[in-house]
Amino acid sequence: MALLDTHKTPLTTAQVAHLLRRTTFGHTPSLLSSLSGKKAEDIIQILLTDKPAPAPPTDENGQTFHDLPFGFPETVDADKNKNDGKKRARIKWWTAGLMVNQPASILEKMTLFWQNHFVSTATVVSDARFIYRQSQLLRKYALGNFKTFVVEITKDPAMLLYLNGNQNVVGKPNENYGRELQELFTIGRGNYDENDVKAASKVLTGWRPLNYRSAAQADIGVEFRPASHDTTDKVFSASYQNTVIKGRTGATAGEEELNDLINMILAQDETARFIVRKFYRWFVQADISPQIETEVIEPLAKVFRKDYEIKPVLQTLFRSNHFYDENLIGSQIKSPLDLIVGTMRIFNQIAPDSGNDRTSYDLFTQYVYSQAKVQQMDIFDQPTVFGWRPYYDTDFYEIWINSTTLALRGSFTDAIVKGSNAMKINIDSVNLAKQVSEPSDPVILINELSENMYPFALTQEQKDYLIDQVLIPGLPRYEWQLEWQAYTSDPTNNAKRNAVKLKLNSLLQFMLRLAEYQMG
Repeated sequence: MALLDTHKTPLTTAQVAHLLRRTTFGHTPSLLSSLSGKKAEDIIQILLTDKPAPAPPTDENGQTFHDLPFGFPETVDADKNKNDGKKRARIKWWTAGLMVNQPASILEKMTLFWQNHFVSTATVVSDARFIYRQSQLLRKYALGNFKTFVVEITKDPAMLLYLNGNQNVVGKPNENYGRELQELFTIGRGNYDENDVKAASKVLTGWRPLNYRSAAQADIGVEFRPASHDTTDKVFSASYQNTVIKGRTGATAGEEELNDLINMILAQDETARFIVRKFYRWFVQADISPQIETEVIEPLAKVFRKDYEIKPVLQTLFRSNHFYDENLIGSQIKSPLDLIVGTMRIFNQIAPDSGNDRTSYDLFTQYVYSQAKVQQMDIFDQPTVFGWRPYYDTDFYEIWINSTTLALRGSFTDAIVKGSNAMKINIDSVNLAKQVSEPSDPVILINELSENMYPFALTQEQKDYLIDQVLIPGLPRYEWQLEWQAYTSDPTNNAKRNAVKLKLNSLLQFMLRLAEYQMG
């Protein structure tokens, strides 16, 4: 059976949870229930359905700010910079909120994938309007045509600033973007030479962003300046079949040569392979064996190469038998955002409505963002142009875990169980236990909670430890049944409710600190 053959049978609850962990930021209880038992192809059709663009981020008064001049309404430079920093932060909070409140859609996960692929950091760009515009671009093309995507990101004002495309002019080319376009964004290292970097950089001369950090103009954009464009013919190496991109003049020269450049790069077989490998490492696993290269990467690259549409590649991968291989379920260490957002979603903790409770919305989304940041996954601020290390370094996902980040992960899950009235976070472990088929039975309680939380089954030894050493340490098991029954027979008695809640909170905090919960 070929690895990419379509998975035909209805998905189990565990398989649906696996699909949702990888393609979204995890499931809510209702979403998991509604999709369990459906076939992979049907669920994937739901996940890949286009969604409308979200409403733009707003300030503490509910007003948009992407459509205002830089630093508005401040007039002193230092104050304008500070004000824009706040706006950039709000874009990050807004993004975190969209992740937590996402519908049944791959869009948020794909947008993050592309933000880590086409890196342009908010700190370097330092203009909230440019970062918001790029976020719109990433969403628009996240599931669209890759060729069009590359053309548009090349002209994106934030990208021009981040990789110095605005400094790339005839006679004095800046080669940063010409290099990264090939090394990181399309064909990959080893498939071009230095002459190709120089030639590509000449093709890309003449573009600049408009109204960067302008306190006088609200509108931003990009323009091509023919006078700054290199009009000579651009000669590429044998890596590109010695292609010559004819130099052009006039207002359309930049666009025409850019299209020729991207067409040339995408015509190389290795470009599709390079992008498909990145998809695979993001959604499936880091290890690409010779078998995976032959039976998964190459066939998917063939699909991609046909017209460079993104959806068909993802559809083929996510409906394949290979994707649901038991050895792949739970084979990734969760990224900070997968852990944080996934925990919120699995316990049905959604971001408050910003229109009804602005303060709680801001506190909630800021908390989600800041937790990801301290755990080394700062949204829109990767440490380098390469992106977050776990997606390219040889140790891959293991890099997410060290003594510092592991402690921070545990502190986060402890705090979530404890709850926060200000942020409207309230798991309520007692109500959670009531959703178990027989909460008074500690065996059933542990079995059903663990099935919902972990990608694979705990051992019997682990389950026994959770009952005998965590839930009711040192007590016979029937004591839990007696305590639960005492509470349910008198549910308004706070002392009895708190007695079981204390035990359940300790249990949840311990379960969320297990190594198994770090896997996704």
